[in-house]
Amino acid sequence: MKFLIGMHINPAVLDALTDEEKAAIGDGHGRFIEALKRSGELITTQALADPSQAAVVSVRNGQPVVTDGPFLEAKEYLGGFYLIDCENRERAIELAARIPDAAIEGLGVEVRQVMFADGQLEA
Repeated sequence: MKFLIGMHINPAVLDALTDEEKAAIGDGHGRFIEALKRSGELITTQALADPSQAAVVSVRNGQPVVTDGPFLEAKEYLGGFYLIDCENRERAIELAARIPDAAIEGLGVEVRQVMFADGQLEA
């Protein structure tokens, strides 16, 4: 089963962390990535740019309209994700709990099953 583990960022929370705490998060992600590679459960992981660098695209009267982001007004935003392939939801939750962000008050880690990928419904 495939799951997306999304990491929701609150810039105010990150800004309040010390340099050592920020480094510990980075180191923790490095260890987590290596463990997922060893277990064969990692499909990919990506970090995303700040929403201020986003573009929102819509089509009106057949023409694309591009607006500078962010699309949503919120204090949290999707900062990155892991796409994993593991045996079940419980395992995905177990893995998500090992992400350093999950231990920081004000940051969120969300687990969602992939329902459709590569033109196929997931089992």
